[in-house]
Amino acid sequence: MAKEETLYKSIGGALKDAEESQMFGKPCFKINGKAFVCFFQNEMVFKLTGDEHAAAIALKGAQLFDPSGKGRAMKEWVQVPYTHKAKWETFAAAALKYVKNTK
Repeated sequence: MAKEETLYKSIGGALKDAEESQMFGKPCFKINGKAFVCFFQNEMVFKLTGDEHAAAIALKGAQLFDPSGKGRAMKEWVQVPYTHKAKWETFAAAALKYVKNTK
């Protein structure tokens, strides 16, 4: 397992009540059956809103998540490169909180 995926699993697994699952055939973690983070192209992807979304998308190399590669990005989801791994845990916690509070 690559260091990027090991870190992803460590972060997701440490979040209270997070369940390991799949989304679009990619590894993800869910809360109450809803995905909040996933792992794609050796990068972590987060479902975010507000200030957290703005901070994530502003990072060098970050982009909106487009799993199909066909220009149909998912607006709430931000793909953050491993070079910003120090921020992954913070974004994962924010994503969990956002999705947990979404009806």
